[in-house]
Amino acid sequence: MKDPFYKNGLKFSCRRCSFCCGHGPGFVYLSKRDLSELCKFFKLTIKEFVEGYCRWADYYGGTKVLALFEKKNFDCVLWKNGCSAYPARPVQCSTYPFWSWMVNDKAVWDDCAKDCPGMNQGELWPAEYIDEMKKKYDDNKPLYKEEVEKLMEEEEKFS
Repeated sequence: MKDPFYKNGLKFSCRRCSFCCGHGPGFVYLSKRDLSELCKFFKLTIKEFVEGYCRWADYYGGTKVLALFEKKNFDCVLWKNGCSAYPARPVQCSTYPFWSWMVNDKAVWDDCAKDCPGMNQGELWPAEYIDEMKKKYDDNKPLYKEEVEKLMEEEEKFS
């Protein structure tokens, strides 16, 4: 198997520019882990969190998955001069920019770096860490609408 282009690591230091948190349309998909952590952080039920912070996003095969709501200017609903849920932020956010599709190819990485002033700058992250973040990102599957509805039903039974 061929070594990844980042075998000697990649440089990244967040510049807190917030570009990855808004400025253009996008999706922050939520997994079961993400939903649980955010509900605990905000001290909300699943239903309260979903109704206040989420939307249903079109996904593969005509399905719907849970995603964070975007403000009219495309900023993430959690963005308030910084992430208002930073300690509980979704895996998608905490693994950025080491997403599998971004580190698959140097040309893609460099293209993404055009929008992120922290990429190719600052701290050198070893290949092992990048691989760990890739796996975490890939394993973090979004919740389908039916799964969220079932979680809400179960929560209601036990409250």
